[in-house]
Amino acid sequence: MEIILITGMSGSGKSVALHALEDAQFYCVDNLPPELLIPFVELENGQKEERLAIAIDVRSAASLHMMPEQLAILRERGMTVKSLFLDATTDVLLRRYSETRRRHPLSGNSKMEGERALIETIDFERDLLSQLREQAHVIDTSLLRSAQLQSYVKSMVSAPAAKLTLVFESFGFKRGIPMDADYVFDVRMLPNPHYENDLRPLTGRDAPIQAYLEKFEEVAQMKQQIQDFIAHWLVALERDHRNYITVAIGCTGGQHRSVYLVEQLAKAFAEKWLTLKRHRELDALR
Repeated sequence: MEIILITGMSGSGKSVALHALEDAQFYCVDNLPPELLIPFVELENGQKEERLAIAIDVRSAASLHMMPEQLAILRERGMTVKSLFLDATTDVLLRRYSETRRRHPLSGNSKMEGERALIETIDFERDLLSQLREQAHVIDTSLLRSAQLQSYVKSMVSAPAAKLTLVFESFGFKRGIPMDADYVFDVRMLPNPHYENDLRPLTGRDAPIQAYLEKFEEVAQMKQQIQDFIAHWLVALERDHRNYITVAIGCTGGQHRSVYLVEQLAKAFAEKWLTLKRHRELDALR
């Protein structure tokens, strides 16, 4: 049996992720209390269900401490378990609550007392979920459209669980650093194709951009140094039972230099490791 556990901050997109898994032929259930996780899995296993997606969130705060032990038991029984944690910045969560006029699940039955109270509630929720976040693959949904999030979730579940998966992600610093990154590399000091009029509309996946960047020794140097650093620590990370490592490469706009390096690094590591590619700014334009 394959089990996907979805947790994360309220308002971060768990419903969207669950719908993506439903489209991928998972049997989905939302807001399952942690104490019912193992009985539920046993019941569905008896029904010959092979793919389950289960959303558990802070509404079950009193029993969240049970989750690490529950997941360990399921893995000991030979089940494939992947944990996905959705996150977003506090500012984004505040805006989403304001736009939808929804009440935070930890706010009680009374109305919110304003933005300050909501910020404190969100901070409290982060503390409650911190242990689950540390053990999961994190996706920062702050700047993602629903279609992007669905695509990222589907690519994650398609990866074999037994292997460490490298996720290379390009981004633009002008829109902020991804919260889900394990490692962040700043490549804004490299030559910028943006200042070449013929190259400006293109991306780092296009041959003219690649040819332009490959003329510069510092670009090759940067690529090799990032590659050497990641390669040096991969075995230790895998030994530490890490399932996903997200390496974020950032330039100013997330269109040229970072995209080029993500493409090149993913290609280099794909020979020995399972790799996924994301281009945060480019994917947002699809």
